[in-house]
Parts: sequence; structure tokens; C-alpha cells
Amino acid sequence: MVNKTKSVLVSDTKIKGNVTEKESITIDGEIDGNINAEFVETFESSNIKGNITSKNVFIGGKLKGDINSDRVHIRKTADVEGSIKQKTLSIEEGSILKIKTEIKK
Repeated sequence: MVNKTKSVLVSDTKIKGNVTEKESITIDGEIDGNINAEFVETFESSNIKGNITSKNVFIGGKLKGDINSDRVHIRKTADVEGSIKQKTLSIEEGSILKIKTEIKK
């Protein structure tokens, strides 16, 4: 059995700078910088100003930046402004979006 590592940034966490996680990161805090991880999940209290590069992204909070990912899921609590480059994209009704999307080849 392989243990997957998962980093969790809780709601009172603030980071200024880029964040790199080899496997999985869950964010409910503030990040002013780029995020690079295999799996990125953000929740309602999250506020990110920067770009996300990942295989799988679930956005549930505020994001002002670009996403480059194979799979992107935008939750109804999300507020996203930026460009999304993806293979698959799903968007829940109720999310606030100011985006441009492009299919990855």
C-alpha cells in the first residue's frame, strides 16, 4: 500500500510565495503565489492570487490567476478570474466566473 502525502492549509494560514507539493494539497487559507501539486483542492474560505498547475483541481474559493490542469472542477462556492487550460472542465451552477478556457491537447 502506498501512502499518499497530503498537505492541509487551514483557514487562518497566510502564505506569501510559491507553494509546491509533490502529491496533494488542500487549501482553506490565503496564498499570494503560484501553486504546483498533483492534486489541488480549495474550499470556500480560500483566497488565492496566483497560478495553479496540477493534474486535478477542485476550486471552491476565490482564485485570481490561471489554471493549467488535466481535470478542473469548479464548485458552486467558487469565484474564479483568469484563464483555464484543461482537458476536462466541470462547473457547478452558482459559481462566479470571469474566465477564458482552452482545451489542452
